[in-house]
Amino acid sequence: MLQKFNEKNRDLVVNVNGELVHRDQARISPFDSAVQGGDAVWEGLRLYDGKIFKLDEHLDRLRSSALALAFAEIPAPEKIIAELERTLAANGMRDGVHIRLTLTRGEKITSGMDPRLNQSGPTLIILAEHKPPVYGKAGLTLATSSIRRFPPDCMDPKIHSANLIQSILAKLEANAAGADDALMLDQRGFVAETNATHIFLVHKEKLATSRLVACPEGITRDTVIAICAEEGIPCEERDISLTEVYRADEMFCTGTMGELAGITKVDGRTIGTGEIGPMTRRLSAAYGVLTAREGTVLRLP
Repeated sequence: MLQKFNEKNRDLVVNVNGELVHRDQARISPFDSAVQGGDAVWEGLRLYDGKIFKLDEHLDRLRSSALALAFAEIPAPEKIIAELERTLAANGMRDGVHIRLTLTRGEKITSGMDPRLNQSGPTLIILAEHKPPVYGKAGLTLATSSIRRFPPDCMDPKIHSANLIQSILAKLEANAAGADDALMLDQRGFVAETNATHIFLVHKEKLATSRLVACPEGITRDTVIAICAEEGIPCEERDISLTEVYRADEMFCTGTMGELAGITKVDGRTIGTGEIGPMTRRLSAAYGVLTAREGTVLRLP
């Protein structure tokens, strides 16, 4: 499942605080908060035929995270959208694009942790790549990580922080185990999410997904829950144990970068039949209908 270099991305134009530059010339200061302490928030967006799916929800989450971190300045949604349009137009992009939107606290006047050293406003970085959904269709394998997700009293997962060391440590364990991704638990031993996505279980045509105790608010997750409500599919948000994972009929994960992806093996146990199940296929198809029909239309050439 290791992503490979896409030749179409060789000459990308990247947007750093409104400056459009070739990817090889894109730079941020060593005094920037993202470099100094991972002090930044981020969103992943996806472009479908000139539209960004759930753009308002993503920008709301970005603002919410920046407010929680007490950023002194947060760009208005209109400014961010204008910069998104400039970046996509410069790259000639309309479809099959993933966008990494990063907002840092900005540059410091000198190296140090204190946010009062940030006196020049935030840094906005827009990286748009030609990138289809990153997960294959054959089914993912997971290995449970020893790294636990923080609860809100340690680090509130509702802050969509660019400091991803927890996830990276878990991914290292998954790589060593020969798995595609890591399954992460909370401090009580219940399933939180993977190192990169939310999870859903299917058992007897009923869905279950983890509560938002030790995993972030998920926009694709919310979309799947809404689809279930519209189609009369029972879906419950609750604590999930590993035993429930092992005996599930189906399992899939959700996220903007990978959409919906079936999971067929966890910790050496085959999930269900070991194939992508009918509920996963049904919800994936419904999600595809939504992304084709809905989204914020951008002004692109």
